[in-house]
Amino acid sequence: MTHLQHHHDSAPAAEKASAAVPAMRGFDPEFTDITDYILRVTRRIWEGKQVGLCLDYYSPDCPVYTLAGVTIGAAEVTQNTLTTLASFPDRTLEAVNLIWAGDEQTGFHTSHLIRSHMTNTSDSEYGVAAHKEATILVIAHCVIKNNRIIEEWLVRDNYSLAQQLGKDPQQVAQHWALKPVSERLTAWRDEQRQRLQQQVDFQRQVAGDDPESFIRSSLHNIWNARMVGDVYQSYAPDAVLHGTPGCELHGHAAIIGFYMQMLGTLSELRFSADYVCQQPNRDRGVDLAVRWSISGVHTGSARYGKPSGQTLYILGESHYRLIDGKIVEEWTVFDELSVLTDIYRARAAQNTL
Repeated sequence: MTHLQHHHDSAPAAEKASAAVPAMRGFDPEFTDITDYILRVTRRIWEGKQVGLCLDYYSPDCPVYTLAGVTIGAAEVTQNTLTTLASFPDRTLEAVNLIWAGDEQTGFHTSHLIRSHMTNTSDSEYGVAAHKEATILVIAHCVIKNNRIIEEWLVRDNYSLAQQLGKDPQQVAQHWALKPVSERLTAWRDEQRQRLQQQVDFQRQVAGDDPESFIRSSLHNIWNARMVGDVYQSYAPDAVLHGTPGCELHGHAAIIGFYMQMLGTLSELRFSADYVCQQPNRDRGVDLAVRWSISGVHTGSARYGKPSGQTLYILGESHYRLIDGKIVEEWTVFDELSVLTDIYRARAAQNTL
């Protein structure tokens, strides 16, 4: 059991914590630290079904970015939560880890790695009710200030969810591709692709001595400099990558295979580590959270089938556990079902389904 899981399991007792515990400035007195805030708020809204609390804990203009759409404000967050619970009423969010940085004045950044279990009892965007259980990984990166979430980036393994519900992800993606794309989503993705085009270069980087420099340079060199063999230097020989869709990759060869598959599928690929934070772990190492972006053109067949020529944007989030300067465990999540949806939308426009 990790330190965070222990904190989460004991959270109900924390509800009765002494008022003498110093509170965070700008936050309700009951919250003792930012981890306490995230765990309590998440539990109350989802397990406690107090969905209206979204109006208290999200700002009125809070953007929430996902590959499936961009929502703005607490009211839309509330409705989306109700829609999800209508189809998956027993959904739970188990905290696997939470890595944070910041303070009360500038705002806190939290990267919340979640194992979400649910049963599909009513029709949903995935189709008719499957009456099956599913468990997926989710990572939410929130910016929090003055007791409210003011910005969020959210990634879910929706491809694995479709599979576990007995649905064909390809068919689900084709159905999603028939829906119109919102102006918000289009504008945000275009902006992100343009940013990557302007900011990312392909020159190899030299790592500094600190863990953040190590992870930034390692990812840049593997993705942008195409030095995939750096996996041997950056990952422990027995490293485990918990990835999408719902897969586990063990050891150098399997992890290299993932990078090669993505790089071989998307030409002109550009990777950006958009936010990184870290904290010590109980194994005398360091845990790091990375929110990242990829853009690339779908010209290869390795991962997503027949090339569509579509320029894709991928939002992803990862947690890394470093021991003795090597990655020993990684959790990487992105919404591959929405990536497939973009591909099918391009194929439909070309009449090449």
